[in-house]
Amino acid sequence: MENIKLPTVKTMYKALVDKDSTFEGIFIAGIKTTGIFCRVTCSAKKPKFENVEYFHDTETALSYGYRPCKRCHPMRPFGENPQWLELLLKDVAENPEVKIKDWDLRQRGLEPARVRRWFKKHHGITFQAYTRAIRINRAFGLIKHTTDSDILDTAMDSGFDSLSGFNEAFKKITGSIPSKTKESQVVTVTRILTPLGPMFAGVTDKGLCLLEFTDRRMLETQIKRLNKLLDAQCIPGEHHLFKQLNDELTKYFDGKLTEFSIPLDVPGTEFQRAVWKQLITIPYGETRSYQQQAEAINNVKAVRAVAKTNGDNRISIIIPCHRVIGKNGKLTGYGGGLWRKQRLIELESKQLSL
Repeated sequence: MENIKLPTVKTMYKALVDKDSTFEGIFIAGIKTTGIFCRVTCSAKKPKFENVEYFHDTETALSYGYRPCKRCHPMRPFGENPQWLELLLKDVAENPEVKIKDWDLRQRGLEPARVRRWFKKHHGITFQAYTRAIRINRAFGLIKHTTDSDILDTAMDSGFDSLSGFNEAFKKITGSIPSKTKESQVVTVTRILTPLGPMFAGVTDKGLCLLEFTDRRMLETQIKRLNKLLDAQCIPGEHHLFKQLNDELTKYFDGKLTEFSIPLDVPGTEFQRAVWKQLITIPYGETRSYQQQAEAINNVKAVRAVAKTNGDNRISIIIPCHRVIGKNGKLTGYGGGLWRKQRLIELESKQLSL
C-alpha cells in the first residue's frame, strides 16, 4: 500500500493562512521563530512562509523540540468543546428540563450570540432549539411508559409551560403528536470527540445506527436515509449507549481494543446487510480488496455493488469499511477522507499512535 504524503509546502502554507479546517488532522505547523507548533486553524498571527515547517502529527513536532501552542491547543482532540462552554453543556445534560434563556446565559457570563453561533456551527441549530430538542427527547422516552392522561404531567416535567406549547414543539421535532409516540421511535444523536475529529453518533433502543465524521459531505443524506428506513427523527439527547461508545472508541484509539461489542441497529437491504456483516469479519490490522469482499459473499460479479455499499456504510470504524482497499493495494474512496483511512490502517497495524 502506498503511503499518503503531506501536501505541498505551498498548499499547507495557504491552508495555514486561510485557517482551512479541512486540513485539520493532515498536518501540524512548527513555527521556527517561536518554537511552538500549531493546528491549521490557529488564530495566532501567521508567520512568514520561510519560518514554518510541517509535520505529520504532534508526536513528530514534539520530537523536533517544538512546544504546543497555548492558543489553539493542538494536543486536544479536534472539535473539543471549548472550556467556556463546558459548564453550560454539563448543566443541560444533568438538568434537561430547566429552561435557560438569554438572561440566564448573561448571568453566567456568556454572550447569547456567541453561544448561538457555536451551536449553529456544531449542531446546525440554535442553543434554544438544541435544549428544546433535549427536552422533547426526554419526554419521548417518558411518554413511552405513560398513559394518555399523564401527558400533561410529562410536559410539565420536561420544562414546558403549557400542553399546547408542548404538543406543538413535540410535533415539529418528532413529526407526530405525543399520543402517537408509542407507535414511533426516535434516533438519539450526539457529538463524539475522537483524535481524528468530531463524529456524529446516533442510537436507537436496539443499538448504534449512525457514526460518521461531522465533516463528511454525505452526512445529511445519510441522516435522511436513516430517518426514512427507521421511520424516526434524529433528536439530540442522552442515552446509556453513548457511554459505551465513548469508552470503546477511547480504547480503540489507544490501541487497547480490537473488537467492538456495542450493539448495532443496521437497517438496509439483504445485500447491504450481507456486505456490512462481511466487513466486520475482516481482522483488525488486515485489509481486503473489493474483489475479495465480493468473493466472500459468494457474488464475484458484484465488485462495484460491494464498493457502493461500502460507501453507504453509516457506522464508520465499527463497521470497518476503511479496511477495504483497491486490488492494486492503493487506497480508494473513503467518506471520512483518505487521510483518515490512512491513519486508521496505520493505527491498526501499530504504525501510528493516536
